[in-house]
Amino acid sequence: MAIPDPIALTQALIRCPSVTPADAGALAALEAALAPLGFRCERMRFEAPGTAPIDNLYARIGNGRPHLCFAGHTDVVPPGDETRWRFPPFEGRIAEGRIWGRGACDMKSAVAAFAAAAGRFIADRGPEFGGSISLLVTGDEEAEAVNGTVKMLQALAARGEAIDACIVGEPSSSESVGDTMKIGRRGSLTGRLTVRGVQGHVAYPHKADNPLPRLVRMLAALSPGAGPEIDDGSAHFDPSTLAITTIDVGNPAANVIPAEGRAVFNIRFNDTWTADSLGAWIRQRFDAVGGDYALELRSGADSFLTAPGELTGRVAGAVERVTGRRPAFSTSGGTSDARFVKDYAPVVELGLVNATIHKTDENVPVEEIETLTRIYQAVLADSFPEKS
Repeated sequence: MAIPDPIALTQALIRCPSVTPADAGALAALEAALAPLGFRCERMRFEAPGTAPIDNLYARIGNGRPHLCFAGHTDVVPPGDETRWRFPPFEGRIAEGRIWGRGACDMKSAVAAFAAAAGRFIADRGPEFGGSISLLVTGDEEAEAVNGTVKMLQALAARGEAIDACIVGEPSSSESVGDTMKIGRRGSLTGRLTVRGVQGHVAYPHKADNPLPRLVRMLAALSPGAGPEIDDGSAHFDPSTLAITTIDVGNPAANVIPAEGRAVFNIRFNDTWTADSLGAWIRQRFDAVGGDYALELRSGADSFLTAPGELTGRVAGAVERVTGRRPAFSTSGGTSDARFVKDYAPVVELGLVNATIHKTDENVPVEEIETLTRIYQAVLADSFPEKS
């Protein structure tokens, strides 16, 4: 049995230019590493109107429970201007003790660490370890996220496959591997506001209805204090925050009151809200200002929390055993595919340091990939203890 080397596998994955929705051979490289270990590898392809078809990989060894799933993605964001990179973004160059390339941090190294940790565990314990290990790897995390993890989970549930616990390999760490573990994520709600009035001449404002003062008051009504916070937070979450991302009028004339004004905003909200309750609060605030307006709300995700307990303790214990430090629990950052997993199983996120994600010259220290592999291996050992 050939145990995957996490460094070599990371390089192989980086060399696949898998910018969403392209796979570019990334899943084949991963499958080639998993199949010799005894994993049953299944390609799961999904598509939806208006989106590109996406290839995903589900690999599982064992049939029993408990069933521990490692979830991640092999798709990456575009590299941008490749001439600005120190090394070609899809070369997987090792230099100065680091692997350089798009996806090195987010999150091809973690996917490679999944496979390597599973290989080491199976080599040590054998294929009859008393449960199941799976890898659920999508090619659709960095874009619409509609033909990947969410549909894979639905398909598995439909055929009766249950997951007992899941680790998502998103880069969760701040300064060193394992110093931070995500136990939840904030929700995301985007609002598109149009405030309507009556166009007119600025010399006769009483004959027009200027929508812009109302637009400004409406946006101000969403920020009760001086900053972006809209609440006081909760036990595990920081305060929810508002970001106004654009205000558009499209009025080229300085002497014309416009007929309408538009704005777009996003709220990252904690577990004191749902998308529905937050939407109702927004409309209440806007109605208090009054006037003719239209509001379109789109929920990216509700907030969720995996309460500290068995899974968080098991993963934190593995981190401490390997690194000597206990990870801090966090719910900060954007959204991830953990928002889909949480509907099926307890989930935490544990991965590499996130300093260079989505940046030019994305890179990660080689030794940190090895550390992450040993942490995942320790989690496996604790998840499937040997029977005396």
